[in-house]
Amino acid sequence: METIRVLQVDAFTDEPLSGNPAGVVPDADDLTDDQMGAIARELAVSETAFLRSSDAADRRVRYFTPNQEIDRCGHATIGALAHLHAEGDLEAGTTTLETNVGIVEIEIEDDGTVWMTQNRPTIREVDVGYDRVAEAVGVEQAALEGASADLPLAVSSTGLPFLMVPVTYLADVGNAEPDPAAIETLSETVDATGLYLFTFDTLEADSTLHGRMFAPGVGVPEDPVTGTASGAVGAYLTRYGALEGEGQDGADANESATELRLEQGHYLDRPGTVRVRVGGEVSVGGRGVIVLDGRLIVPAAEDEAILEA
Repeated sequence: METIRVLQVDAFTDEPLSGNPAGVVPDADDLTDDQMGAIARELAVSETAFLRSSDAADRRVRYFTPNQEIDRCGHATIGALAHLHAEGDLEAGTTTLETNVGIVEIEIEDDGTVWMTQNRPTIREVDVGYDRVAEAVGVEQAALEGASADLPLAVSSTGLPFLMVPVTYLADVGNAEPDPAAIETLSETVDATGLYLFTFDTLEADSTLHGRMFAPGVGVPEDPVTGTASGAVGAYLTRYGALEGEGQDGADANESATELRLEQGHYLDRPGTVRVRVGGEVSVGGRGVIVLDGRLIVPAAEDEAILEA
């Protein structure tokens, strides 16, 4: 047995016990895949980031849900980098992370806001019936069709693919009764990680939209606040011309950038805000707060029966 430092960082918020909780393991160089998987299951948050050394970037990071490794995770990246900045291990400026799908450039602002450059967007429309999507997400079919004139059902990705599902009113989002099995099957059908349900009808006046994200196929029935899906929806809205009239709050970082503010998590009692800049590229930003810092006993690598339990 050995002990290792683990943290929980609530991402996309300044308030403890809100936003999206992420596990962070600051020194994971000596951990095996089985050990990282076991730690992620024990922490039991949607994703845990494991920081490692890298020959290709400033740091290497790997992400595990409670039941599998995934290639990218926005809120766990926010959590990991917010922790490093808070402890003085990472100054404001630019740094790089090596992920399973390439090098990610990260910008840290003086106030601790972490900005992640996303992959080049890919967007493809999908031919699935509104009836099937409505049944899977648990809303009236009319709520989907009412928002469909300019925004088709499509899978958008800036690192992970999500099926974009616009609806008309906030009440439709809040009253959704998702069927996890149906969403998992639908996601597999369209080759997506999960489904992002959203509306322009928001709780806060300065919010661009309100969203909910469901990814039961990767062990996340509903994610409180989702960075990767937020980048994907920003690219999707840009593609279909839905952002006319948005402010230029991100112009200090990218003169042509439009900054969006996406609210999420309120229906799980974990409200948070994701900032998204869309322009020449897509960037996702947010802050994080450390809420737990301790040590975890981890079985040795050879204890396969325990690690695979």
